Amino acid sequence: MNSPSTTNQPLAVLAFDFGLRRIGVAFGAVPSGTASALGVIAARDGAPDREQLDRLISEWQPDGLVVGLPGNTDGTASEMTEKTQAFGEWLTQNYQLPVEYVDERFTSVEAESILKEQRRSGARKRKIQKTDIDAMAAMLIAQSWLDRKPAA
Repeated sequence: MNSPSTTNQPLAVLAFDFGLRRIGVAFGAVPSGTASALGVIAARDGAPDREQLDRLISEWQPDGLVVGLPGNTDGTASEMTEKTQAFGEWLTQNYQLPVEYVDERFTSVEAESILKEQRRSGARKRKIQKTDIDAMAAMLIAQSWLDRKPAA
């Protein structure tokens, strides 16, 4: 397996579905090609709860970060695009980890659809909450990033 130092490519990432009140978080690993939803961290006007974020970075030890970049359906920047990019820059400055962006225009809709299907099939018992959608959207962002990477 290649190490990040020899390939300059992250092998493990935390992925974020940025929001002004909640930020969905997922973990993705190149060797397995899989992503897992971790939950959400609280945010106030887009500023993440630093303590929660520090704990996640420390626990999961990613060597890269992935941020879902929202936009309009026609591909143009949305109001949230700049705020999301500012969040990515903040992550780089505070954690000295490379940040990559992936298109996340439809991840929340897809996440909600997946969760509803899990409820219908009986795989999910409890009611779907906004935090579930945010975490699932982050997992889809991580998986999108992983799908673009060659296996390690």
